[in-house]
Amino acid sequence: MVARETPTISVEDLLEFPLEKTVAEISNGIREFLDETGRRMMVIGVSGGLDSAVALTLLAKSAPRDRILALVMPDTRVNKPGDTVDAVELAGSLGVSYRVIPIDSVVDSYLILPGISRGERIPIGNLRARIRMSILYLYANALNGVVVGTSDRSELLIGYFTKYGDGASDFLPQASLYKTQLRRLARYLGLPEKIVSKPSSPALWENHYAEEELGMKYEDIDRVLYALFDMRMGVEEAANATGLPVSVVERVLSLHRSTRHKRQGFRYVRLSWVEDPLPEI
Repeated sequence: MVARETPTISVEDLLEFPLEKTVAEISNGIREFLDETGRRMMVIGVSGGLDSAVALTLLAKSAPRDRILALVMPDTRVNKPGDTVDAVELAGSLGVSYRVIPIDSVVDSYLILPGISRGERIPIGNLRARIRMSILYLYANALNGVVVGTSDRSELLIGYFTKYGDGASDFLPQASLYKTQLRRLARYLGLPEKIVSKPSSPALWENHYAEEELGMKYEDIDRVLYALFDMRMGVEEAANATGLPVSVVERVLSLHRSTRHKRQGFRYVRLSWVEDPLPEI
């Protein structure tokens, strides 16, 4: 029996996807979602980074501009002023209505709670994400709208998002695209290079960069995810195909498995006398 040769997986393999068809299908999906929900507005948080810039651009290509509201919600102590400028300039160039809503004082209002200090970096960082999502839903509810999320497939598969923060939305238009693919799509859409090449940064605290926190580059993460999920490879085969250490593949797989709860929606106690607590019709 001849052993099956393990294919080589490069970043270029991920970037060979149909750009025009991708935009058309996402646009159709956005319009179908609006028709299905019957809601008037789409409300989206825009940070000046890659993910939200692509999502906003796709919305603007898919629906009337007067049905889109972009909210820019910096905490001026951790968000770079240039990112806010980039977000505002993008919304303006697309002809989309926007509001700049600093959240500094909202964050501070929580810090009076007992046992909470300003030094709690991760809890307060996640708080910022949840405050932003609360504001998005406030406007969506007031305007008969829905909240559009900006997460990509890479973030979703490894759980790199705040539960009930940026992980909470009504619709995720670009959830099928890895981060590297999203960057390629951004160039195809003609987004400014200063946004396209900007390092991924959740900006939950000062100088917060995704790849530094994860300890891996997205190009490597995406190749591992592609090997595991698209090519259905095992750990060792994925390591051989990507040329990455087994430890890196295992790290990505561990992130995926340990964050399963973040992708499964509500978790609740199933009572024996209730047939279906949350039915879908």
